[in-house]
Amino acid sequence: MAEVKSGRSAATRRRIVRAAHDLFVVHGYAGATFQHIADSAGVSVQTVYFHYGSKSKLLKEVIDTASVGDDAPVALLDRPEFTDLAALDDAEAVVQGWVETSAAILDRVAPVLAVVRDAAGSDPDMAAQWAVNSGQRRAAHEAFVAVLTRLESLRPGLTAHEATDITIGLLSPELFLILTRECAWPTPRWQSWTTAQLAHALLRPA
Repeated sequence: MAEVKSGRSAATRRRIVRAAHDLFVVHGYAGATFQHIADSAGVSVQTVYFHYGSKSKLLKEVIDTASVGDDAPVALLDRPEFTDLAALDDAEAVVQGWVETSAAILDRVAPVLAVVRDAAGSDPDMAAQWAVNSGQRRAAHEAFVAVLTRLESLRPGLTAHEATDITIGLLSPELFLILTRECAWPTPRWQSWTTAQLAHALLRPA
């Protein structure tokens, strides 16, 4: 019986997170109220408060879920998408795989991160959330660059720190949204272009 109840609770949280994701993207942080989210998820406002307590905690859950694609408590760098990549011995395949993984993540999370960025200037909770997410992105890209460093594939004279900076810039949610929304690039076009740019910027010439 407890397992059934736990399963229902998890399903309710997923409905709330899906509804919140869509409403945050459309209406922004201030415009997406708990009442709107509850109505869209088909639950009471009290249920949303019970599970998340505050809008900032709910948005954090939305970002965490969008970043990895589910609500399983497994960090990105511990998932097969990265561990399989880290085991490769072909630097070009590593770059291609990292951009492919990033494309899937950015499709889900970039619009929500834009909500956080826009609210950060006036909301201390969102400023803190933006700082956390920025730190997480740097840590992930540092791990990617560490794989290339292990393979001794970085361009001569390019430090790991500089390589991480370049990766953060090319794979930033801001650039992703500019190209896929403002310029109307399909995600596969962004992925192909970014793979070529990143490989040229980071990898030792053949």
